Amino acid sequence: MNICPSFARTPFYLVYDNESKKEEYLDNTAAASQGGAGIIAAQLLVDDKIDVVLTPRCGKNSADVLSAAGIRLYKTQSLGAEENLVKYLEGNLDKLDNIHPDSIYVVIEDESCNTKRKRRNR
Repeated sequence: MNICPSFARTPFYLVYDNESKKEEYLDNTAAASQGGAGIIAAQLLVDDKIDVVLTPRCGKNSADVLSAAGIRLYKTQSLGAEENLVKYLEGNLDKLDNIHPDSIYVVIEDESCNTKRKRRNR
């Protein structure tokens, strides 16, 4: 399974419980939001008591909400979701320090995560 390049616009999140070793999928209700998707998506993960987020990139608003809740961010590599999870569990993913500015989205086709949004920096 590929990782969506947009944290806030991904259709769902893979949630892994390190104690039970179980996986489940959490629908991202923020994906179709007209605005504020980053904050809404981040709050969804805060409410679900997530400890760590693995993502290729994250906007400032999302990162602010996640870090205020003590959620750590790690940068995924060009691998699938399962492979990145294994890399994280082995301690082989770097912290995500390069937070990009928040963006404005316009409608287009984005096949990588089945959304119809394109990022435009402010």
